[in-house]
Amino acid sequence: MQVDTRVDVFESIFLVFLGLGTLVGVVVVAYILYNAYKYRDDGEATTDDSVPTLGELPTGGKGGKKLFLSFGISAIIVISLVIWTYGMLLYVESPEDEFGEEKDPVEVEVTGDSFAWYFEYENGAESIGTMRVPADQPVYIEATSGDVWHTFGVPDLRVKADAIPGEYDETWFMADEANTEHQIRCFELCGNGHSNMLGTVQVMEPEAFEQWLDEQLHVEMEIVNQNEEPVTEGYEVELVHVNNDQYDEDLRYTYTAEDFDNGTITIEDIEQGGEYNVTITFENDQIETIEDSISVTSGPSETFEIEDPNAANASDDGGNTSDDGGTDDGSTDDGSGNESADDGSGNESAAAEVMAE
Repeated sequence: MQVDTRVDVFESIFLVFLGLGTLVGVVVVAYILYNAYKYRDDGEATTDDSVPTLGELPTGGKGGKKLFLSFGISAIIVISLVIWTYGMLLYVESPEDEFGEEKDPVEVEVTGDSFAWYFEYENGAESIGTMRVPADQPVYIEATSGDVWHTFGVPDLRVKADAIPGEYDETWFMADEANTEHQIRCFELCGNGHSNMLGTVQVMEPEAFEQWLDEQLHVEMEIVNQNEEPVTEGYEVELVHVNNDQYDEDLRYTYTAEDFDNGTITIEDIEQGGEYNVTITFENDQIETIEDSISVTSGPSETFEIEDPNAANASDDGGNTSDDGGTDDGSTDDGSGNESADDGSGNESAAAEVMAE
């Protein structure tokens, strides 16, 4: 089923009013010109009693039938236009019944703040400045503001919504052509940066959009020791959404060292973005448990460093090795098995002098 976009609706209203306005204008102007020609002053006297004289009300006209006919036709046209336009605007306000199941809407929360636009999708993914949407699918937006009054608007798509602090203004749009971009502007004077409060609606193929949306919830995690060497065994990582109790499904994910590849893992099974508490526990009791948080909104990458005593001992052992070819006091071998030393003034020691003699 073909669903009209907001652009289709408003263009239809515009074209209908333009067509009827042009038709009425042509008829009115033509009638004026006709009467101007018919009742022109040609310099000849007339004896027609039906022609009114100056200051006299016209008589006749068949009882005003023309007047009532013109008013009647005008009323029918105007009332029909009002009813039809009202129905079209009702569709713009509540189009859900027309979409059907095949038009699964995308929900985006739009926030205007500090002369920039922030977008949060239904799965928790976020973006700044660029709103990515699928082609030929309705997009529901809830607009709000983090500072002052703004107005979110996309002229090409005939959409506009007030962004007011503490309130949400709901509207929708649908872009029917993929691989196109449309400019976002603020239509409420909001401060010195108002003219630069711009953004972009990027229309993507539905498959490409779903892939991009899923990639925003991928998390790259790396666990290293204090020597920046990957830790490959003996730990477990747990991620729990901070608002886990508010969702129907359990947003808790657990991974062991075996799930990591040389201390690194790319987590791809997270279904809801947002803030997650991260807990890393170790089999070695000497290593402290790590408790941290991570924001899963736009493909984050995190590195966790642990204090591994085994790695520290290995580092200390490597630093205690010495060179067998010399001693710490600066003495050198003279080639005969006897040591000589420098007294610091450039002269050899007494022992070295005896050997030389």
